Amino acid sequence: MTVILSGQEPFAQGGNRLCFVHPEDDQRCIKVRRPDFTLEDLRRSKGFPKNLRPLSSFDDNLEEYRVINDICQQVGPETFRHIYKCYGFVETDLGLGLECELIRDASGLISLSLKQYIWEHGYTDSCRKAVDVLTRFWVSHRVPSRKLLTHNIMVQQTENGEIRRLVVIDGLGSPNLLPWG
Repeated sequence: MTVILSGQEPFAQGGNRLCFVHPEDDQRCIKVRRPDFTLEDLRRSKGFPKNLRPLSSFDDNLEEYRVINDICQQVGPETFRHIYKCYGFVETDLGLGLECELIRDASGLISLSLKQYIWEHGYTDSCRKAVDVLTRFWVSHRVPSRKLLTHNIMVQQTENGEIRRLVVIDGLGSPNLLPWG
């Protein structure tokens, strides 16, 4: 069954992907490639020798799915304290999409990114503590990551606006999967 996304506005957009609320489950999102920037375009934009890699190596969804599964095998169920759940691939009218946990606050709203949270609330003591917890988790489990950027970390809040947890939603994986990367 094909999930229809074309009538929806994405709730977020990255450099290569659009993120939609799953039309049949508002606790999940679907990440699809931006239609205006193909894998071929992405490969062409890279310099030598990266532009010699196979197209599949430029697929963010495929890479993300593999990395999250690898981390889960290494760390176990505790992975999902700070990394969103990934459910696999789904066919959409915009192409193959990656179905993932949508991080929401207790209020039901989509959680703010750490960048937006700090912009709105400042780097409070509770935020600092949450960052410390995430950092200890990351270091103790040696989670592979390229760059953890504040716009790729979600701040999930309780009903009272307290920080429940920080969840990384992008930037996972080794910085250089290939020696010449």
